[in-house]
Amino acid sequence: MGLNAFAAAGRMRDIRNRLLWVFGLFAVFVLMVHVPVPGVNIEAWNDILQKHGGDLVNFLGMFTGGALTKFSIGAMGITPYINASIIMQLLTHVIPALHDLQKEGGDVGRRQIAQYVRYGTVGLAVLQATMMSVSLGRLGIFYNNSWQQHTLTVLALVAGTSFLMWLGEQITDKGIGNGVSLIIFAGIVLSYPGYVKGVLATANVAGPAYWISILIFLLIFVVLVAGIVALTQGQRKIPVQYAKRQVGRRVYGGQNTYIPIRVNNAGVISIIFAISIMYLPSTLMRSLNPNPQMGSFAWYVMNYFSAQHWFFNVLYATLVIFFTYFYAGITFNPIDIADNMKKYGGFIPGIRPGRPTSEYLEKILSRVTFVAAVALALIAILPGYVVMLTGVQFYLGSTSLLIIVGVALDTMQQIEARLVMRNYQGFMK
Repeated sequence: MGLNAFAAAGRMRDIRNRLLWVFGLFAVFVLMVHVPVPGVNIEAWNDILQKHGGDLVNFLGMFTGGALTKFSIGAMGITPYINASIIMQLLTHVIPALHDLQKEGGDVGRRQIAQYVRYGTVGLAVLQATMMSVSLGRLGIFYNNSWQQHTLTVLALVAGTSFLMWLGEQITDKGIGNGVSLIIFAGIVLSYPGYVKGVLATANVAGPAYWISILIFLLIFVVLVAGIVALTQGQRKIPVQYAKRQVGRRVYGGQNTYIPIRVNNAGVISIIFAISIMYLPSTLMRSLNPNPQMGSFAWYVMNYFSAQHWFFNVLYATLVIFFTYFYAGITFNPIDIADNMKKYGGFIPGIRPGRPTSEYLEKILSRVTFVAAVALALIAILPGYVVMLTGVQFYLGSTSLLIIVGVALDTMQQIEARLVMRNYQGFMK
């Protein structure tokens, strides 16, 4: 990266306006974090967090920028939208009509599917907000535990999630980068000051030994960041040759190029999908815990879905691997690539065009995806063990690092692409 590239991006009106739009919406997100849900007893909520919060609430609160710990209207974050996207991705592979709409519908089909995701987001948000309101109401966080208060709480939480969904779409359309990912990115960054303050306060009390643990902690995460950057930027280049062909008086082809297959085709999506699913059982069981008939079962489920339990980590890693393969299969279609290559006279040296090419690409994709899936699974479960090793209670896990690095690199690549179109060198060489 060069300072000249940053200066060039700042001089371009289009890029500058898009970046200002992103930071302006970030400011709106920060204000939203501090808008409380009406009728909530904040002191009672803080007591509940201290007694029953644990790592789950801290981790979820980090992705909402602290909105959950403040119980503001953005307490649910963008999670319902992510869950709705998961369901829609699965349905497009199960329901032929949705698959055809996504593949052949063009812009109209994509807009229709996006509309279905919005409807699903609102439905899931209503369900999640209702469970939150009922379960927390039994714990006494409302001044008036009535049906009117529950209705108001559900409306406020659903409105907050819907507004975040709208913010994400506005960032995608008028800003730079993926809006939903950037909102999660902003939520994580907003949580930094509080966690740093807590760690430093503990270090001042604990003494020199704790400072050594902090140093080890930082060294481990520097290595993790380097690994995440390498994983995100890694590619497998498949050489392709195009035969010469004459159309009228012009000759086309006769050039060598390559097909870039990214090692991590799923990006941060597989981690986000897995996190969303892993927190559903705990959320549901917390709403059933006050019921005497469900209390023991709810405790049993919440124990197994605790981040410190081996079952949680194994299932978490399995989901990450599954979604990595699933999303890689969606984003990279070997059959379509092989057909397009055959159509324009392209071929991979030593591989026949058509079906052999698609099978070869699928085999290569499977190999590189296996590396990415295993690496992402390790990245997902490593933070808990790092905390146990060092004793540093810092809730910035490597999952968050993956999101931060991935979103930052993706945004920079989009800025670079806009610079290259205007004959600038760009950020990355």
